[in-house]
Amino acid sequence: MTDYDNYFVYLSRRSRLGEIYRRAWLYPRLIRHLHGRTLDLGCGIGDLLAFRRNTIGVDINPRTVEYCRSRGVDARLMDTDRLPFEGGEFDSVLMDNVLEHIERPEPLLAEVHRVIRPGGNLLIGVPGTRGWDSDADHKVRYDERSLRAIGERSGFRHCETFHTPLWRSSWLDRRIRQYCIYASFERMV
Repeated sequence: MTDYDNYFVYLSRRSRLGEIYRRAWLYPRLIRHLHGRTLDLGCGIGDLLAFRRNTIGVDINPRTVEYCRSRGVDARLMDTDRLPFEGGEFDSVLMDNVLEHIERPEPLLAEVHRVIRPGGNLLIGVPGTRGWDSDADHKVRYDERSLRAIGERSGFRHCETFHTPLWRSSWLDRRIRQYCIYASFERMV
């Protein structure tokens, strides 16, 4: 089995409780930061694409893209650090649990900057401590400060930082994999 196949199997085996959490709590919270035509970069098996209209997915994993298409949602295959879209094509971009998998994220963030219209939104989510520790593929660990810094260095203005599932909590950070840090940004001209 390839790494792509393994990751597809991992995503498809998520629990029913996890699905309920995403649909009832996480996605409604995230979409408050997403406006208009949205790109879900690293869309996985397309749960957000099925949840939110006017959202297109992109992923480097051909297996997950194929699966998304079989679900009837718009997902496209991308090359590393190259998005298959025109400049300024999106009002928002979501990178949910993607950034930590990339050793050098600057080229991809430059691509994100290119495809978001001026004034558009970027929402980045990264795992907390327990989530970070649960995946051997994680390459760069982010905290609030470093997440804000990478966004600002990439031409975005920081708007807000928040935590899920509830609020900032060192107790939850150490105990549940779903605990994440999110930062929202606005694309500067």
